Amino acid sequence: MSTQTSSDGLPDTLQQTEEIQGSFLYVFFISSVAAIGGFLFGFDSGVINGTVSALGKTFNANDVATGFNVASVLLGCALGALMAGPVADRFGRKPVMIVTAIIFAVSAFGSGISDTSAEFIFYRLLGGLGIGAASVLAPAYIAEVAPAALRGRLATLQQLAIVLGLFAAFLSNYLIASKAGSAEASFILDLAAWRWMFWVELIPSLLFLTGVIFIPESPRYLVAQGKVEKARNVFKRIANGTQDEQIAQVKTSLHGNKKPSLADLFLEGQKKIHPIIWIGIALSVFQQFVGINVVFYYGAELWQAAGFDESQSLFINVLTGTTNILSTFIAIALIDKVGRKPLLLVGSVGMFVCLGALTFIFGTSGFDAAGKLALTENMGTLALIMANLFVVFFGLSWGPVVWVLLGEIFNNRIRGAALAVAASAQWLANFAITMTFPIILASFGLAGAYGLYAASALVSIFFVVKYIKETKGVSLEAM
Repeated sequence: MSTQTSSDGLPDTLQQTEEIQGSFLYVFFISSVAAIGGFLFGFDSGVINGTVSALGKTFNANDVATGFNVASVLLGCALGALMAGPVADRFGRKPVMIVTAIIFAVSAFGSGISDTSAEFIFYRLLGGLGIGAASVLAPAYIAEVAPAALRGRLATLQQLAIVLGLFAAFLSNYLIASKAGSAEASFILDLAAWRWMFWVELIPSLLFLTGVIFIPESPRYLVAQGKVEKARNVFKRIANGTQDEQIAQVKTSLHGNKKPSLADLFLEGQKKIHPIIWIGIALSVFQQFVGINVVFYYGAELWQAAGFDESQSLFINVLTGTTNILSTFIAIALIDKVGRKPLLLVGSVGMFVCLGALTFIFGTSGFDAAGKLALTENMGTLALIMANLFVVFFGLSWGPVVWVLLGEIFNNRIRGAALAVAASAQWLANFAITMTFPIILASFGLAGAYGLYAASALVSIFFVVKYIKETKGVSLEAM
């Protein structure tokens, strides 16, 4: 039995293996660069965590104003997400990612130099535009360059980057506060430590800007714009020997020569939004209504309310960030093996149990002489375990899987605009949860807040069972 030899002297099977390995490494590289947008998304979301008290004192803000200082970024996120899809459909994924990187850098610098609440909110709103855009562009781009068999794992890079960004923010906040003495104490150049917490973000912002310059435009976007030869060159790098087939499938999925537009979100000839858009919106809303970002945005405040001091609370944030990263690796290992729907179900059930336990713990604990929640040592430990288990269940399910599904459940014609609508809904839900937490905490305590989140986790179980269909291994063109 003879072995065929290619023109360069390599056996065909060996050359094919090298080409497959080369294309995977290239796809992994460009997906990782896009995912840096997710890292910035996570860092910018988490950096506020260690600065809440310092901002309140610096700007003389009450509970409602403090809540808006924290949540204002989310309004920018909703707007950025809503704009990013249509803009990326018009000008391309790559140019919009470049602008996003610049926005992150300006926001980080501006947040750190702010001297008034209004100035701070302006720069946080600007940063929100970047976060919102990144939440749409990264999953869309990764889904459009990833082979179907690897799409789940590669798309999960977005969530891994988000949790790494959160962890980096928690860790840098902890280290800066520990060195300075507190978030409001003087640090380098006699500037308040909280300002440096924001300026750290300049490093990944510049890294993202540099990386995006070296990645190609999405081949599916290029086909939609009629730039077939450019698309063929990109497909040649990311899919071995299937360029013409890929281009033909994309053209078919686009239904003719008409370029994607917002009108495609509606059922043809009707004024009703396509049902799959509602599925995307519901996925986004449930991801936020379980209260995960209360843990990330108000972690330090939450644990201080439960009786821990500032240093212990900031360290618990680091522990929570580590837990989130490890659980995301579990999702990466399982998502293309067991599928999306089973992970969502396990996550919903697990989160409901943990949130229910936290509601019971906080609801049955006493108060100290100052009226603050006072957990016994055993109950404090149990609360810490339950909170981190909650993060584990979220991290292996609703955290990464929602972003994977949002990147793949929409067809090629509507992906950019549909992702924009779903992500915008996610940020509005995030804003509602974040803005109301200080008010609920003051009015009903931690038990009241966690009771609401537990109810949302319970409803999410029934939503997954009835409405989510498995997408594992299905090509984007077959969606």
